[in-house]
Amino acid sequence: METSNDRLFEGFPPVSPSEWEAKIQEDLKGADYEKKLIWKTPEGFRVKPYYTADDQKTLHYLQHDTGTFPFVRGDKTDGNAWEIRQDFRVTDIDTAVAKASIALQGGVGAIGFDLSAQAGLQYDEFKKLMSGIDFGSTSLHLITGEAGSGLLDYLIQFLDESGLPVPTGSLGFDPMAQLLCTGAFFNSEEADFSVLDKVLLSAGNELPGFRVLPIGSQHFGNAGASAVQELAYGLAIAAEYLTRLTATGHAPADVARHIQWNLGVGSSYFIEIAKVRAARLLFSHMLTAYGEKPETAVFIHSITTTWNKTLFDPHVNMLRLTTEAMAAVLGGCNSLLVNPFDSVFREPGDFSERIARNTQVILKEESYFDKVNDPSAGSYYIESLTDSLVEHAWKLFLQVSDEGGFVAAFKAGSIQKEVAETAGQRRQMLASRKEILLGTNQYPNSNEQAGNTWDPEIAFRTPGSAASQVAEPLSFGRAATDFERLRLAVEMHPGGSPSAFMLTYGHLAMRLARSQFSCNFFACAGYRVIDNLGFPSAAEGVKAALLARAEVVVVCSSDEEYMTLVPEIKNLIGDKALVVVAGAPACMDELKQQGISEFIHVRSNVLETLRAFSRKLGINI
Repeated sequence: METSNDRLFEGFPPVSPSEWEAKIQEDLKGADYEKKLIWKTPEGFRVKPYYTADDQKTLHYLQHDTGTFPFVRGDKTDGNAWEIRQDFRVTDIDTAVAKASIALQGGVGAIGFDLSAQAGLQYDEFKKLMSGIDFGSTSLHLITGEAGSGLLDYLIQFLDESGLPVPTGSLGFDPMAQLLCTGAFFNSEEADFSVLDKVLLSAGNELPGFRVLPIGSQHFGNAGASAVQELAYGLAIAAEYLTRLTATGHAPADVARHIQWNLGVGSSYFIEIAKVRAARLLFSHMLTAYGEKPETAVFIHSITTTWNKTLFDPHVNMLRLTTEAMAAVLGGCNSLLVNPFDSVFREPGDFSERIARNTQVILKEESYFDKVNDPSAGSYYIESLTDSLVEHAWKLFLQVSDEGGFVAAFKAGSIQKEVAETAGQRRQMLASRKEILLGTNQYPNSNEQAGNTWDPEIAFRTPGSAASQVAEPLSFGRAATDFERLRLAVEMHPGGSPSAFMLTYGHLAMRLARSQFSCNFFACAGYRVIDNLGFPSAAEGVKAALLARAEVVVVCSSDEEYMTLVPEIKNLIGDKALVVVAGAPACMDELKQQGISEFIHVRSNVLETLRAFSRKLGINI
């Protein structure tokens, strides 16, 4: 039978993969195909430069529609609606109530109250916090510390007294997240799972629309883990819940429907779309091992992660958050929290909170992202990424299972080790500019000063620890942290930020290209860069550099001119400034023999090179 696709493509003859390959090889003109066009992801799989319908022939889940097992296409059958959520850390009840009211008026449909710092919260305070929330149109989310069951009791009592409708939402009593972040449980492993057993029983009886078993896998993303690791370890937490709670008498289906997967969303746009889809597929297949074929997909609450957010040039974070929000929505998340752009280095204010929620409101109200369910379905690339994520995450999940499950593997340290290795590799990629973090290791704003706009307790926050540690916690820290510490040390140096003077000479194109490269290079550490169009002689260039009192003089010219030019400049400057050569000329070894040892080029480790320069200039790193 002829389909609409047949008619759509009838004017275009099919192109086989072999024909694509032949054309690519022709265009490469002998260059290495693997090096030029194959992307090796941090997740450990290869991404091809193109995909065809042939790549989908083995993807059996494609025959299933939205709303049907295994839910790779989600459980939405009428559009792509999601809950716009905003969370507030409760330090003052009146302030939290006011902020929630503003958010609800601004388009938010899900309110989260972080009560982890309110261990002694009284019932009257809780009632005041609930005032003004219409449970008929707003979902409620309570993020707790160790007082999880007590807050759930408060909510049940409040509903009984008020006669308000039973809300949907979630309880964030999360001993697994506590273990990840501190290496300890709230009380003990046995006691914490006993609380989970209690809240699950209460929710099943009193709050059927409340999810009380959080999978906090966003913490892995915040620690620099790969998408595969986040999926696999999140799935292992879900399996831990199922194994332990079914052993106390709960049915697998009851456990599953009370799980909320808090899935981080990071910077790799298409992989993040695929990650949401892969999470649903993985969860569905994992449940079949417990004899369940779920009727609905796992509830996925997407949260923007902190790994790629920056202190310097912070408004770029808004752009990052926008693309991350788009990825989560296109992947079909059920709810989404966009963190304020400045939340990684200070307490967010009214402006940043408004921008955070309006990012989602624009996607829904102006961009109509809620109109089409599973909009990425059928994309050869995204479907293939989804399959690759599932394959590699399932393999890693089985490894964790072989170690005795999530808690046992975390206690043994294998999970922390894997995440730390991935994060370390990603930091090395940034240090050498094999990966770019805009405004940090490439194209920084050289005139920017952090000043007192940031809070060190937030910007460089380290996870807490407890006396009852049973494991090492995850190592947290944003990707930009090392560059930021360097730049802040330069900015706060008692002698002021050093200046890097571009001594440009000779070949026009080369001197301009190398001066631009060098200005960008030194600005990454907050150096004041002084660019120049060109000098007629080395002597005049040195004279101008000394008049500018530059601490660093960067020679920018062509390779052919360096052999005579650089020694002359070095002799004229002496020890009055640090002489650096822009490029890696063929005469590098000969120049080194003459005492010229500093070179910067595209293969330099930007971070370590700038650290070394700064130490030579007396800056305490």
